[in-house]
Amino acid sequence: MSLFASSPSNSKFTIFSPPQNPNSSKFYFTIPFKISHETISHPSLACSHESSSSSPPLLQEKPQNSATESEMEEKDKLAEEIMITKKSLEELLVVRRPVMEFSEEDDETEPDGDGGSTNEKKQLDSSSMIDAELSKLAKKMPIFEPERMDSKSEDKPLMVNLDLALYKAKILTRNYRYEEAEIILQKCMYYWPEDGRPYVALGKTLSKQSKMNEARAVYEKGCQATQGENPYIWQCWAVLENKLGNIRRARELFDAATVADKRHIAAWHGWAVLELKQGHVKKARNLLGKGLKHCGGNEYIYQTLALLEVKAKRYEQARYLFRQATKCNPKSCASWLAWAQLEAQKENTQAARRLFEKAVQASPKNRFAWHVWGVFEANLGNVDLGKKLLKIGQAVNPRDPVLLQSLALLEYKYSTANVARVLFRRASELDPRHQPVWIAWGWMEWKEGNLATARELYQKALSIDSTSESAARCLQAWGVLEQRVGNLSAARRLFRSSLNINSQSYVTWMTWAAFEEDQGNSVRAEEIRNLYFQQRTEVVDDASWIMGFLDIIDPAIDSIKKLLNIDQNQYYKVKDSSLKISESNGEGELDSLSSDSSGSGFNLDKFIITKLSLDPSKLDVQFGPSGKVGAKSDSRSQNRNVSTPPRL
Repeated sequence: MSLFASSPSNSKFTIFSPPQNPNSSKFYFTIPFKISHETISHPSLACSHESSSSSPPLLQEKPQNSATESEMEEKDKLAEEIMITKKSLEELLVVRRPVMEFSEEDDETEPDGDGGSTNEKKQLDSSSMIDAELSKLAKKMPIFEPERMDSKSEDKPLMVNLDLALYKAKILTRNYRYEEAEIILQKCMYYWPEDGRPYVALGKTLSKQSKMNEARAVYEKGCQATQGENPYIWQCWAVLENKLGNIRRARELFDAATVADKRHIAAWHGWAVLELKQGHVKKARNLLGKGLKHCGGNEYIYQTLALLEVKAKRYEQARYLFRQATKCNPKSCASWLAWAQLEAQKENTQAARRLFEKAVQASPKNRFAWHVWGVFEANLGNVDLGKKLLKIGQAVNPRDPVLLQSLALLEYKYSTANVARVLFRRASELDPRHQPVWIAWGWMEWKEGNLATARELYQKALSIDSTSESAARCLQAWGVLEQRVGNLSAARRLFRSSLNINSQSYVTWMTWAAFEEDQGNSVRAEEIRNLYFQQRTEVVDDASWIMGFLDIIDPAIDSIKKLLNIDQNQYYKVKDSSLKISESNGEGELDSLSSDSSGSGFNLDKFIITKLSLDPSKLDVQFGPSGKVGAKSDSRSQNRNVSTPPRL
């Protein structure tokens, strides 16, 4: 008997029949039409065509034409659903890769294992190519890589060449080889237009040659090339305009420097000095305060404030500010020297000498330190020590004309005029544009009775610059010369011309008043004295105390005043015997000094041997039979790194 009994009411049978073995998971069916590969690929329709010995033979032997029309329709619908499902699955399984750059090798070797179509892959490749082209185009845009001048990056020298060129130009400028230095600096500006250092160096070089318009053009070009972001160029330009008397323009340029960099201390300090020279003390203090606010403690700010306190005769406050300056920078030679000048003015000899020792220890080769200390000792009567200090300074600064100038004045006062002339001539050769040398030389020739030579030397000094402070002093000295020889009208014109340059000169006003009084014009003399007190600045009446030691005239002028027995600060001198100055580091005090330098524990000879490699016994200047001057022949062997005074 068959497994299924036939019944007239049931002519149909199911495609899927239950298995006889209930433990078996296989099922068997017979499809009257051919099965396509799409049907087999669908996981829900996967089935086995394997035959089993336990399968009913009736299913295997079922005829193919036994299916009805309804069964055929159902099968067609099922096949359509299978095709739609497959297409939707293919769309879902396509991997959307991110757009990125592919190399040609990757495009050729990467298999299409994700089922992606060829059109989609071509779209991805085209998108990557577009992105690559856009990236190349962006790199070529000027906004990303601006070009400077006409120089190409591959032709531009390395940055180290700029440093070497600037150093070489600096050495050439020191040796007064200005043309060669200018050529080097011009090349630096061409290859590195965005660097501000060549503009600053070239502007200073031109200023030293009195080429003010050319220097101004260089600074203006530098500000344009650096887009106004370099404070050093603005500050140097402001100093130039200040020297030319363009006060308003100088203020604008100082302001531009502080805007470019509010931490640029030189701009704040230079601006304050300008205001001090104009008599605006309150404005100057405000600028110095801003400098301290933005830049912190600075020795130059403290030093200038201390000098203001000195002018106001507040000496304890000045000492405190000097102490702060040396505390900010114990190696600040200028602060030690300015403090020493205060004590020298107060006639505190021991403290002043101790501070001079501090100055040379802070900067052993500083020409100002040796120079002022030498003049200080010479004025106290220690002529040999003064000469020795000047010779030490000249040995380590053989190109400095000021040291030779002071040494010439000492030689004239304590030796002979011929020796002084040789030294003056050598100083004028070292720097032909140094006005104080010509003025001092002219004064010496006047004292020797060589009036024509003195007038020529004064005229030479005025031809260098007729608007400077030195020119005012030259006119005053020339006026005294004409007064002594009886040229009264010429003397008055010279005094008036001097005051037109510097109306704050106490010496010139008093000299003119004394001249009128000697001529019997007592009323005119009194008028001149009254004019001085009416127009003078209350606090800032002497530029030397305001601008700081390193910004004023050369200290050799002080020795000229001493030789002329002129002291324009006599009304400042106040005795102060109770002095006690603590050192900036608090380790000791300066009130225990003896009357000489050796009592302080400072051995000058040992110091110059150790620090400068100089032999104290070979510092004397020798004069040959031809009148030439030079150091001893073996002094150079003591220190190959320090040049000795060259022979004439």
